Amino acid sequence: MAKQHYDVLIIGAGVSGIGMACHLKRECPGKRFAILERRQSLGGTWDLFRYPGIRSDSDMFTFGYNFRPWTGGKVLADGASIKNYVAETAKENDVERHIRYGVAVKTADWSSADKCWTLTAENEQTGDRETFTASFLVGCTGYYNYDQGYKPDFPGEADFKGQIVQPQHWPENLYYTGKKVVVIGSGATAITLVPTMAEKAAHVTMLQRSPTYLMPLPSTDKVTLALQKVLPEKAAYRLTRARNISISRLLYERSRKSPKAMRRLFLGIIKRQLKGKADMRHFSPDYNPWDQRLCVVKDGDLFEAIKAGTASIKTDHIERFTKTGIRLKSGEEMEADIIIPATGLDIQMLGGITPRVDGQEVALKDKVIYKNVMVEGVPNAGMIFGYTNISWTLKADIASEYLCRLINHMDRNGHQVAVARDTENSKGDDTILGSLDAGYIKRAEDRLPRQGTHGPWKASQNYLQDVKILRFDPIEDGYLEFDGQPSRASEGRSTGFLRPLRSALFGA
Repeated sequence: MAKQHYDVLIIGAGVSGIGMACHLKRECPGKRFAILERRQSLGGTWDLFRYPGIRSDSDMFTFGYNFRPWTGGKVLADGASIKNYVAETAKENDVERHIRYGVAVKTADWSSADKCWTLTAENEQTGDRETFTASFLVGCTGYYNYDQGYKPDFPGEADFKGQIVQPQHWPENLYYTGKKVVVIGSGATAITLVPTMAEKAAHVTMLQRSPTYLMPLPSTDKVTLALQKVLPEKAAYRLTRARNISISRLLYERSRKSPKAMRRLFLGIIKRQLKGKADMRHFSPDYNPWDQRLCVVKDGDLFEAIKAGTASIKTDHIERFTKTGIRLKSGEEMEADIIIPATGLDIQMLGGITPRVDGQEVALKDKVIYKNVMVEGVPNAGMIFGYTNISWTLKADIASEYLCRLINHMDRNGHQVAVARDTENSKGDDTILGSLDAGYIKRAEDRLPRQGTHGPWKASQNYLQDVKILRFDPIEDGYLEFDGQPSRASEGRSTGFLRPLRSALFGA
């Protein structure tokens, strides 16, 4: 089949890929682009995960795109509602027709001679191969393996006579009414599954090795509802979004600066929620707040299930599976009809693709990330990677905006090739997720790109700072190289503080 050429190719039709495509339509009109999506539907995470209660763990007023306000009403939306929101966004911005479904990208090769990317892809249903070329490539694949999550090899697993169910591959009609269920894990998936399944199951136990910091969050925002009654929709949305961004940032910063005080705050909130109905040892982590991601409890549903006696938490280690359940290292036997290992994600960059530049494989673990958007030494390529401490989409939006700025800058100046060069050898030891200490991140240290020790190579988890860098700082900063020539570092002046702050809180 003949090569199909595009100005821009986007890999992945999830939240990031659809967002990038919408920004292209808005900010780079006339660019010919396509989205290559392995699955048969858009939505990414929100199409893949189907377990009971699947929902956002970020508030939707900041998780929604900055150019299309979330109007669903709920602060924490269910997975189907989020997928529908992404689909409606794609349709409204006329990017739906640009999606190529069932196309799994296998290779991505940059040629300096041809000044373009060549991608080979396979239709996994038919086995047919296709070839695509593009001037610019954007990876929007998220950061985990869609084929499988992480699951330890539990001793005696084959002996268990009940069902073992993986959250990432949830059976369509799993019957658990009146069943004893054990959910292994204490992350966002477990926190969602336990109270939801407890509504029908005989009993649900969350079995954790160590506790997680939890924060109850109401599913509806009374303040926002009041604002919507007296203000225009757009104004109410911007005020709510600004407030939520500010609160999220404040909680994160205070957690890093005053961990003991914030620990007391978080544990105090949980203690009031439980009202003496559970042992606080199960809710008291041995690490500081935000060393790992904070888990949101919708309407305090987990606490309500515990108080009602339909759910419980056990902190222990697994010795082995048995015919009837799990034996713990403490010697206790836990009976179970269904066991659900909610044990985390398997980190995977670029959907498992190993890019090549002029025939040389790019080992991401040996590379640093420029402004958390481009891989150093990799020409004409971007990578959309959202936040881990606040809503993913906040970063995805401004990263997409930056790539559009870069593409337009190249067009205005007649440049064909842009590449970030780390001439200062700034590579540090931390990965781009180095601010978090979760197990799934530690397991992926050999796969994740590094962040630098300073400058544009140091990954930021600060939205206000990133707005200034990605929206307002000059494209030519001395680190980007265009057509083999270093850029100037004097293209523009500082925008100060107030303009980026206003832009971050209330829109571009």
